Amino acid sequence: MRRIDVIGIGLGVFLLGGGLYIGFRWAGFDGLSAGVWSQVFFLAGLLGWVTSYLFRVVNSDMTYGQQLRNYENAVLQKRLDEMTPEQLADLEAKLAADKATEQEAAASSSD
Repeated sequence: MRRIDVIGIGLGVFLLGGGLYIGFRWAGFDGLSAGVWSQVFFLAGLLGWVTSYLFRVVNSDMTYGQQLRNYENAVLQKRLDEMTPEQLADLEAKLAADKATEQEAAASSSD
């Protein structure tokens, strides 16, 4: 994010707060009540933003996490592309054997 973006967001939040205060004053609230209610709305918005941010962090839905997944997928795809047909056949056989072993383990644990 560029510095001008941060300044713009800060100015927008400042103007929104003033707008809320003026809106509450226009709606008939006294100065103290208008200030309190505008802060209540800002606190609710802040808590909503923090909650959404934490949710994205926990689910690894951040930019870094997505870049890391894309890199890992690209590396694995490159390795797969470089494999010979014999190596691919061996890998498929190993995967089939692992899958069969997992299915047998799941069947025996459910009995």
